[in-house]
Amino acid sequence: MTTTTAARKRVQAKAEYDAFLAQCPSRKLLDRIADKWVTLVLAALRSDGSHRFGADCAGEPRPMRYSELSRLLAGVSQKMLTQTLRSLERDGLITRTVVPTVPVTVTYELTDLGVSLHEVVRGLKGWAETHMDNVLANRATYDNQVA
Repeated sequence: MTTTTAARKRVQAKAEYDAFLAQCPSRKLLDRIADKWVTLVLAALRSDGSHRFGADCAGEPRPMRYSELSRLLAGVSQKMLTQTLRSLERDGLITRTVVPTVPVTVTYELTDLGVSLHEVVRGLKGWAETHMDNVLANRATYDNQVA
């Protein structure tokens, strides 16, 4: 009888990730990534901070302070932004840096892993902005047919 090493078990488990299965850890990660605030925070951390139409968030990664993120992400509550930033830090997608100044300066920045996800998020954000008129027209057509 052969034994399976811990390393081999990890390799097998990784090969068996299937987000269609309810208990798969990748499903929980997809849940997190699909959150609107996660998507917007990831996009914001690679933007130039402007709200101009068509801004594609394609700048270089740069640290942003909490207050800057809060201003950029219209409508996010302090509690929700804090929870989102903590979850992203826990997953290794962003880093939090505290500089001992008066008052203390805290910045957030994408990690290499976060940058790789940002590329996907940027595409999704761009798709939504580009196709919103089509979606609105389809909704109106659907609503008129159902009513």
